[in-house]
Amino acid sequence: MSVPETSHASIGLANQIPLSLNQEFLCAFDKGDAEGAFSDRHTLVFGWRVSGEIDLDALQGALDDVVERHETLRTEMVRGEETRYQKIHPPSPVELLVRDLPGDDPGSRDVRAEEFLNELDAGKYSVLRLPHLRAVLGRFDDTDAVLVLVAHHTATDAWSIQLIIRDLAAFYAARRGHGPADLPEVCQYREFAVWQQESSAAGAGKRSCEYWRDKLKGAQILAIPTDRQKSPEVISTYAVYRFLIDKELTSATFAFSKVTRSSPFMTMLAAYNVLLHKMTGATDIVVPTFTSGRYQDRFLDTVGPFFNFVPLRTDIAGCGTFREVADRTRSTCIEAYSHDIPFAQVVNEAPELILPFAENDRSVVAFEVLQSPFAMDGELVGDLRYSEIRRRLLSQPLCSDIPDGALWATDVLPSGDMVGSLKFNTNLFDESTMAGIVSEFRRVLRSAVTAPDTPLGQI
Repeated sequence: MSVPETSHASIGLANQIPLSLNQEFLCAFDKGDAEGAFSDRHTLVFGWRVSGEIDLDALQGALDDVVERHETLRTEMVRGEETRYQKIHPPSPVELLVRDLPGDDPGSRDVRAEEFLNELDAGKYSVLRLPHLRAVLGRFDDTDAVLVLVAHHTATDAWSIQLIIRDLAAFYAARRGHGPADLPEVCQYREFAVWQQESSAAGAGKRSCEYWRDKLKGAQILAIPTDRQKSPEVISTYAVYRFLIDKELTSATFAFSKVTRSSPFMTMLAAYNVLLHKMTGATDIVVPTFTSGRYQDRFLDTVGPFFNFVPLRTDIAGCGTFREVADRTRSTCIEAYSHDIPFAQVVNEAPELILPFAENDRSVVAFEVLQSPFAMDGELVGDLRYSEIRRRLLSQPLCSDIPDGALWATDVLPSGDMVGSLKFNTNLFDESTMAGIVSEFRRVLRSAVTAPDTPLGQI
C-alpha cells in the first residue's frame, strides 16, 4: 500500500524536512523493503495486559488522538537516490484489529498472552503504510485483554513506545469521561531534526568529536564468529533466544554494582567484555550499545527514532581480576556518556569502526540493559488497568528484524530478577550457539560478581 499523497495546507510546514542524523544513520542500512532498516519486519512490538471492560470506539478514538499528537507517526521518509527528507502527512485512522483468545483457564492466560505477542512480533508491517502505528486487541473475556502496539522502528524507539501507551491511556480515559487528558506540551520530531542539523552545521560537539577521534583511533567494533558465512543472495531472517537471570544472581549483580558505584549495565557489560575476551582472545574490546539520544529536556515527551548507537571501547589488557575489568568498563561508560553525540558524527571521526559489519564470517552484537522510565506495572488510568508484558521467556523462530548484526537486551523486572533476549540472524547462527553464549555469560557473571578478586583466567 503506497503512502497517500497530500498537499494538506493546514500542516503549515515546508514540503521537505531534513532528516535527523539518526535517520541518516538508518539510511546507511537501507537494503530496500525486504530487509534492513526499512524492511517490513524492522518494527517494535509491545504488549500490555489490560483489565476492565474496553470501549472499542473510545480505544479507536484514543489511537487516532495519539497519531494526531505525534507527527512522526504520520511522517514519510523519502529515500531518493540524490535527496532524502521527511514529509508529514495528515492524520489517518490507526488500524485496530480485535481477536478472541482461547483461555478458559485463567492460569494459562499469561502464557497465551506471550504467545499472542510473539505471533504479532513475527508479522510484517510495511514502512510505506501510514500511520506507523497499529493495534491488535486480543480478548480473553469482557474484562481481560491483551493490547499489542506495533510501530515501525524508523519512526519510533523503545522510549517512544512508552510515551505512546501513556498518551493512549490518557486519551482513552478522557474519552470515557474521566476528565481531559493531562499531558505535557510536546515538541515534534521535525523540530529535533532541524535543531540537530543546525547544531551540527554550527560545529556543536567539536570537543566530543575530538574525544571520539582519539578514543577510537585504530579501533573496530568487535564481532563474533558466525556458524555460517553471509550470502548476499539470501534475505536475512531473525529469531530470538530468551532467557532468565534468577533473583539470586540479579541481587548479587546489583550488590556488586552498588559497592563499585556502577550501574547494573556497567557491571553486566564488564562481564560481557570478559566473555568476549574468552571467545575471541581480544583485549581491546569495542561493544556497541544505545543511549536515548534525547539531548535536550524539551524532547523527552517526543515520539521519534532518537535512539543513538554508542561504541564503548575498553582495553582490558593487564587486568588481573574482574574488579579491574569492571573499573575500566565503568570509566569507559562515564566518558562515553559525557561525550554522547550522534553516531553519524562518531563514524566521521573513526570510519574504520564499522568495517566488521561487512565481514562475511563475523557478526556485530549490540548490548543493552533496558531501563524504561515509563513502564506501566498495574497502573489504573481511568477505568482500565495496564500492565506491560515484560516477563517474556518464550523463544521465537521468527521475530522482528534489526538492520544488521545481533542484539542482546536485558530487562530488570520489578520481581527482582532479569529476563533477556538475544536476537540473531538465522542465516548466520544456530539457536544452540546463542544458548551456549547465554549460558557462558551467566556463568561468567555469577563468578565475577560473587568472587570479583578471583584471577581473571579462573573465571
